[in-house]
Amino acid sequence: MEVWHILLPLFLGAALKFFFFDDKKKAKKTSKLPLPPGPPSRLPFLGNIFLFRKILSDIQSTVYQQLRDKYGPIISISVASNTTVVFISSHSLAHQALVKNSETFAHRPGPVTPSRVLFNNHDDVGSSSGALWRLLRRNITSEVLNPARYKSFGEARRWVLQILTQQFKDHSESGKPVTVIDHIGYAMFALMLFLCFGEKLDEKLVREIEDLERTLMSNYVSFNYFLFFPRLGKFIFRKSWLKLLDVRRRQESILIPPIKARREWRKKIKQEGQEGSNPDDGHIFSYIDSLFDLKIKGEEGERNLSDKEIMTLVSEFLDAGTDAPSSVLQWIMAHLVKDQDIQEKLYSEIKGVVHSKEEIKEEDLQKMPYLKAVVMEALRLHPPGHFVLHHTVVEDFELDGYLIPKNSIVNFMVAQMGRDPKVWEDPMEFKPERFLGDVGEVIDITGSREIKMMPFSAGRRICPGLGLATLHLEYFVANFVKDFKWTVGDGEKIDFSEKEEFTVMMKSPLRAHVSPRVK
Repeated sequence: MEVWHILLPLFLGAALKFFFFDDKKKAKKTSKLPLPPGPPSRLPFLGNIFLFRKILSDIQSTVYQQLRDKYGPIISISVASNTTVVFISSHSLAHQALVKNSETFAHRPGPVTPSRVLFNNHDDVGSSSGALWRLLRRNITSEVLNPARYKSFGEARRWVLQILTQQFKDHSESGKPVTVIDHIGYAMFALMLFLCFGEKLDEKLVREIEDLERTLMSNYVSFNYFLFFPRLGKFIFRKSWLKLLDVRRRQESILIPPIKARREWRKKIKQEGQEGSNPDDGHIFSYIDSLFDLKIKGEEGERNLSDKEIMTLVSEFLDAGTDAPSSVLQWIMAHLVKDQDIQEKLYSEIKGVVHSKEEIKEEDLQKMPYLKAVVMEALRLHPPGHFVLHHTVVEDFELDGYLIPKNSIVNFMVAQMGRDPKVWEDPMEFKPERFLGDVGEVIDITGSREIKMMPFSAGRRICPGLGLATLHLEYFVANFVKDFKWTVGDGEKIDFSEKEEFTVMMKSPLRAHVSPRVK
């Protein structure tokens, strides 16, 4: 997700609050350490907010590159009232901050996903830090995003793959090209909903939830203003306020019924003694099952999460788990269509592991190094976001001889790091071989040893869905290539231009011709 969606209204709100409502100006702390270099402040109260917006909305990063050439790999910009924004594009400094000093840089300045912004004033789960946040993260990491759980969701992957395979066959028979994102976007929603509810939801409900969540994500910028103007905003941004209320109403009407149904079903099987110490016990253990069992501390002691709070978390789970894999999967298929040699090399590897009529299982993927190299190369060249979600520091911190002031916002330039010519040879070329063999790049994608690329961030705030996301990418790419040959139509070209949505997508969606492989 691109950070300017979140930070622009944050700083506008801070500036307006300072200008109109704050009578006391905080005294600036003095320090012997200088701030990171950067352009001088341009406007009273607003500082360089327009330059800041230009940096974060420039999908080609040309503005930032010009600043980096002038000021270096760590840059500071003054924005709004006494707010310093720091941009870091150095691999070593990112590692020093996010890994070696992860506790200092583990904080967020506010809600960071569309769902948490929307529901921040309605329930207790909207916080992006603190004890409750840590409890919720531990829960999703241990109960759902634990590698031990991945196999239990195999049925969901096979179900979604069957849907996609039939759709591709229909296109092949009709001779019409496949608009890839249309199919995989729906498939990812269906898959993540299975992980949420532990069962296959019918297509009508999946489509309704998909449309609802996309409405939420596409209006995220305007909804964000109500965090800073909770009262006045209802009148100033009346149209957006009414739309927010409509989204809230629709989410309650669409998501609450299956949550209630699952809660009742689970209560029933417990009463019938069908659920033993093993939570799977003949049933698919889902994300909301784990939420039903959570106990959180409230004003009157421990309590369970309400259905509306669970709805918020389900919505967030969908936000994070659908767009990013769909985006990267489309980029991968675009490169395989463009470079038939890479596609055929991958197909040869797959044939060497499984026969054409056999199902590709999760354990088979471990025997396909070239497949993993293809996925890694796509994550390097096309990370889901050009920036990680924003960080903040809660105390003054020294980094590379510079002062990172308390409460400053820190951004890490993910795309810049993955495309840095000082680190990567021919960085804009798609070369999976760079991750293979003795001469290949041995990359720890978690960044624990060093950071060369960080598509899932690093340190304490690393995306907890890293393992599941890479599994899904490998699984679907392998099956797509095993069953179909992917080509571009005569006279057609693939446009690798980028555009910013909730994640960085292809500006012109991939349209490819598919033909079944000869068995």
